[in-house]
Amino acid sequence: MTYGSSAINQEAIAAEFPFLSEREGKPLAYLDSAATAQKPTVVVNALSDHLLLHNANVHRGVYPLAAESDALFEGARERIAARFGRLPQETVFTKNATEAINLVAKSWGPANVEAGDLIVTTVMEHHANIVPWQMLRDSSGCELGWVEVDSDGQLDMASLDALLERKPKLVAVTHVSNVLGTINPIVEIAERVHTAGALLLVDGCQAVAQLDVREAVAVADFYVFTGHKVYGPTGIGVLLARRELLAAMPPFLGGGDMILTVNRERAVWNELPYKFEAGTPPFAEATALAAAFDWVDSVGLDAIREHEHALVSETLAAFEQLPWIRVFGPQDADSRGALVTFEVDGVHPHDVAEILGREGVCVRAGHHCAGPLMESLGIGASTRASFAVHNSSEDVERLVAALHEVQRIFAD
Repeated sequence: MTYGSSAINQEAIAAEFPFLSEREGKPLAYLDSAATAQKPTVVVNALSDHLLLHNANVHRGVYPLAAESDALFEGARERIAARFGRLPQETVFTKNATEAINLVAKSWGPANVEAGDLIVTTVMEHHANIVPWQMLRDSSGCELGWVEVDSDGQLDMASLDALLERKPKLVAVTHVSNVLGTINPIVEIAERVHTAGALLLVDGCQAVAQLDVREAVAVADFYVFTGHKVYGPTGIGVLLARRELLAAMPPFLGGGDMILTVNRERAVWNELPYKFEAGTPPFAEATALAAAFDWVDSVGLDAIREHEHALVSETLAAFEQLPWIRVFGPQDADSRGALVTFEVDGVHPHDVAEILGREGVCVRAGHHCAGPLMESLGIGASTRASFAVHNSSEDVERLVAALHEVQRIFAD
């Protein structure tokens, strides 16, 4: 039996995830990391350590405990910024990627987009990279253009080029589709977008846990991701952006820590990145997120990608032998991230997921917060199995066996 990539010590990795123990007498196959990743012990320890031993609000106190919390928080920012090739001033903490995209749409948007302008997004986007631009359209009178998806689940580059000829202000695109698994060519897209005089925002939520995204971050004007999908905690996201863009943007939220001074007449904004971090920031979560990236780097992104690629390849090969399963997105593992979205003929995805759950196989079912893509595919919902570094070939076997159980139940 194989266990994904030989570059991964599966037994050692599994030992770092206590949730893998049996549930209700069945082995647990967690195949929903695209929704939220499980946390290795080192990340949980980093979070609890900050809360138990260093808990004090940041940027407010001068006593030693507050200084410790400040140092951990800003140290986390520096480590994350350096990891992605950005300056700390270009690294804004938000509560998730959704808030980061909304920050750009509601801060950069009104200052730069007018009636008649064009914003471009794609049919394969998560709602978080659609709805803020629809809201900007509704408030500004701008137009929203859509890049289509071809029959293989790839972006239609001719569709993009046609929209770029209209000189849009901004193009918003996902790095890795959370439904199709498609890995988009961000560097190529950035070159086309910038040649057209537009800015590029990239949703990297599905990419940062499995790909080296530094080159994409370097060419993007805005790059966002969330902590909980990269083995980190919930409640924290990151906006990486060019300093000159952030400097020109007004604050997104008002309140404590985003100001230098306030009087009855006016407020003076704080310096970057604090201008965009109103209120108490997720300081303990930032420490844990930095620990998550340290852990990912200790395993090795290349090894993680190789391991997950092998599991996706095994899954696609197994599904090819099941004529009652239809796979969405690229048909080869090289073109997709660590997920496989599919449907079972004649069975609603919610029924598939419920039966799989009885067998200890955890998958996502529904529209995956991607309504326009579901409409484009001609379906209302689908089932998604998504992999992480702790998964093994045994998990693929459990998935396939549970799908045979689905088929048996609905064939009766």
